[in-house]
Amino acid sequence: MRPIPHTAGVYLAALQFVFALGWTVYAIYLPQLAAAVGLPSGAVIVILMLDQAIFTMTDFAMGVAADKVSHLVGRLSHWVAAVTLVSCAAFVGLPFVARGAGVTVFLALTAVWAVTSSALRAPPLMLLGKYAARPAIPYLASLAMLGLGLAGAVSPYLAMTLTRQDPRLPFVLASVALVLTSLVLVKVERSLAKQAPAKTEAPQTVDRAVPAPVVVFALAMVIFALGFQLHVFFNSAPKFRHFSTDISKLMPLFSVGFCVGMFPASRITKRFGGLPVMGAAALLGAIAIAAMEIASTLDFAVAAQLIAGAAWGAILMSAFAVAAALGYTGTEGKTTGVLFSALALATFARMAASASGMLGDPSLAPLLRWAPIVCWAAGGVMLLALTVGRMGPAAPAET
Repeated sequence: MRPIPHTAGVYLAALQFVFALGWTVYAIYLPQLAAAVGLPSGAVIVILMLDQAIFTMTDFAMGVAADKVSHLVGRLSHWVAAVTLVSCAAFVGLPFVARGAGVTVFLALTAVWAVTSSALRAPPLMLLGKYAARPAIPYLASLAMLGLGLAGAVSPYLAMTLTRQDPRLPFVLASVALVLTSLVLVKVERSLAKQAPAKTEAPQTVDRAVPAPVVVFALAMVIFALGFQLHVFFNSAPKFRHFSTDISKLMPLFSVGFCVGMFPASRITKRFGGLPVMGAAALLGAIAIAAMEIASTLDFAVAAQLIAGAAWGAILMSAFAVAAALGYTGTEGKTTGVLFSALALATFARMAASASGMLGDPSLAPLLRWAPIVCWAAGGVMLLALTVGRMGPAAPAET
């Protein structure tokens, strides 16, 4: 068996962690920066929605571009590093131009940052699908996604720490950390390419056997991600407030479950493929969210939240394995871009619902409480229905 390139997985985890914390810094300070340039408070949610709309388009475009530039080993990493320099230059400029450069410059820098930061989403992760042996991809995806989970866990504490701090230093530190991390991608890409097994033909697994697989995959991810958005960012805090006035230690529980759940699920994904694991994990997650909604004690709610987080970890990890399988013949960037675009689209939908006042409408509260359950259950049934009867022999392990 070929050795699993653990170093690459750990590096991608660090990259995703630093990138996610940079986004957290941006979201924390955006209201303050927008006010400094004279924008009304209502403009903040509009800017955040525009960011997600840009991600929806550019994540896919960056994935396609990554496929085109990755034919020569090392070219992709140099391209990502160059775009990251532009992205970080725009990012670090935001708190400085907010002190007098005006609305136009501020919004222009925000747009440049949003467009160019997509280079750090799909392109680095497509390297797993391009170079790693297929049996190793689920575990490596778990390592990579660990960075997102850890960032989600520390974000509430970061928000409490930075709220009253001058934004310039956090923006500079986040940018320097991201640039330095992106430069290491050159070494990681070359290392993965050196260890890569020879590719013969596309694997005939259940992940590739469904009708119109990329369309089905994208639709399922939008449904799952919308359920995740509503549960974590709308329903969880009110539920925990039923049991405690201080929820700062309870909100990271979903991320804890996310980090833990991916690794055991990766072994199942290695054996059966990503789509059936996504479907089964979604049904488990729907049950956990329903249990949390009817929980009468804090302990029960905590346990349900941890299981829901673990289910989301299994869904997202398996989704990267599916993207690798669907793009196996040279379009790994495109399929990974589809995944990130679906996640951004769901975030946009949640923000749009919040901006419209829908999430604050008391008459819709019962519907919104159960919407994540319906999303995950419906998506899970859809994927399992597609894969039942198509579960042929697992693809032979690559050595």
